Amino acid sequence: MAEITAALVKDLREKTGAGMMDCKKALSESGGDVEAAVDWLRKKGLSAAAKKAGRVAAEGLVGVVAEGNRGALVEVNAETDFVARNDKFQSYVGQVAALALASDGDIEKVAGAAYPGTGRNSKDELANLIATIGENMSLRRAAALQVKDGVVAAYVHNAVVPNMGKIGVLVALESSGDKSKLAALARQLAMHVAATNPASSSVADLDPAIVERERAVQTEKAIGEGKTPEIAAKMVEGRMRKFYQDVVLLEQTYVIDGESKVAKVLETAGNDVGAPVKLAGFRRFALGEGIEKKESDFAAEVAAQAGTQSRN
Repeated sequence: MAEITAALVKDLREKTGAGMMDCKKALSESGGDVEAAVDWLRKKGLSAAAKKAGRVAAEGLVGVVAEGNRGALVEVNAETDFVARNDKFQSYVGQVAALALASDGDIEKVAGAAYPGTGRNSKDELANLIATIGENMSLRRAAALQVKDGVVAAYVHNAVVPNMGKIGVLVALESSGDKSKLAALARQLAMHVAATNPASSSVADLDPAIVERERAVQTEKAIGEGKTPEIAAKMVEGRMRKFYQDVVLLEQTYVIDGESKVAKVLETAGNDVGAPVKLAGFRRFALGEGIEKKESDFAAEVAAQAGTQSRN
């Protein structure tokens, strides 16, 4: 019997897309013969993951977990919304969210962490789930927030089940004040973030590239309106202030009351909780954002096929 080396297991995983533990077992069952191990995995239905890897996975779930002064987010994608309602898939999302909390949101650590009750890590368990459910899936990303003294609250928009849905948000507030009142405020702010999708917490935190791009646009517009350089510069500064009010959390109008700036809400909240309140950060995951979805026009496909056949 050939020695079952790490290289042999790696080779089999690359050929089949099956999990590490399944590959080890397949090699053991086949005496170290890779091709026989491939057949063993195929018979068990565990090599199916490789065949599905090319399909776009832009559906799925965002999972959240928040415990006191820390919280975590994960996004796990699948091909169809139907899978998001599968109990096994939901259980997986919940487990990896807990692992993200324990791993400080490090996606590589989450993927390599032991998945409870399986003898596999999270990445290999996902490959097993792909073979079981029959769709391509991916553990796409994770994030975490923590404060020394304060709270981290979570909110899920369009929840399918508790703590899982289409949009997940974490908000971290620092304060030595009343934690229950602080948690209620943090949750409301998380709802605000879900609705407004700010680009940063403060003006200072905003990506300089975003600022410069917007400033260039507004400068060109002002000059195009025939303004003198002095007037154009003043117009640009006014428009940049409006831009910050749109994209910076602390500058935004609080959606809960529709009139106060978020910065003012935090300032006022200090009186309510009994100590100053500081926004320590936020994270927002929207399911599938940034993934290119291949759209299919069925009617156009049929027409094109009919045209081809008529020419033949």
